[in-house]
Amino acid sequence: MYLNNSPSRYMLKLSGTLSSPKINFHPPFLMLMPVPLGVETEAVVTIVPQDFIRQSRIRVRLPELELADGTKTCPFSVKFPKGQNIVLSSDGTANELTCHISFRSSKPMSFLGEMLFIDQEDNRFSFQVAGTADNCLLTLYPYLALHRSDQKVIWRS
Repeated sequence: MYLNNSPSRYMLKLSGTLSSPKINFHPPFLMLMPVPLGVETEAVVTIVPQDFIRQSRIRVRLPELELADGTKTCPFSVKFPKGQNIVLSSDGTANELTCHISFRSSKPMSFLGEMLFIDQEDNRFSFQVAGTADNCLLTLYPYLALHRSDQKVIWRS
């Protein structure tokens, strides 16, 4: 090291802490209401980024399910109504993102899996999600109770 153009023997010791980026989800997992076949259910999840040092764009890897007949399906979809970019403010905090997660299936299924939210640096953040589609009155009771004026149930013996 040179000090005032003269060689000096000073030892500099630098230390610091770098935190890995994190994402918190509110709610921390999602259990969607069971719905009839072909009916969509949706919920809103807030994504709270922490310790990001630069802007990043989030992408999502959705779970795929193999049905009994061998076909593969992805009953979930994701939308970001206000965008997918994590933007840092002047004080270093990152904006929250709003994510709409929906589930729909034309075949009976009950599924628990994980969605992966991935930033531009390939950091992966896991989010548990569950959904059920069926036409059984016992399974669908909460849905039917909530939508009783929209539905017509016919009993046959």
